[in-house]
Amino acid sequence: HYGPDAAGVGEMPLEHYIGPCRVINVDVQPRTRVTIADLGDAPIDAPRILINTGTFTSLEEFNEDFAALDHELIEHLASQGVITIGLDSPSVDIIDSKDLPAHGSCLANNIAILETLKLDGVSAGRYELLAQPLKLIGFDGSPVRAALRSIC
Repeated sequence: HYGPDAAGVGEMPLEHYIGPCRVINVDVQPRTRVTIADLGDAPIDAPRILINTGTFTSLEEFNEDFAALDHELIEHLASQGVITIGLDSPSVDIIDSKDLPAHGSCLANNIAILETLKLDGVSAGRYELLAQPLKLIGFDGSPVRAALRSIC
């Protein structure tokens, strides 16, 4: 959802928002960027990866100390075939970032972003993601009601 010439959320293929995903829980500090090493040995075996940083847990009190994503992590995930990255933070970049490297990496790799997902209490593992955005033409984002369904 970043870039003046990028496709709007209404033009993005729904395959970015529906299908197999992997939830990965990481142990990171606030205002840091999640790195490749933070994923540990979690397999990248789905085209949609949801990362639970545990640093943004309440919409009632906005917290600027959330963790974000390292642009090298995004490049790594893209090389593994990931088409969507979601996280529990309200941005893939640190709140005071001026150059927005994570947004830029997502744009360069045609990766859809899902931000502010409620992932606390979700066990790491494989799921089916259902997070269709509204078909808003010309908009850079849309609310979704993201749901995970267990894969048997």
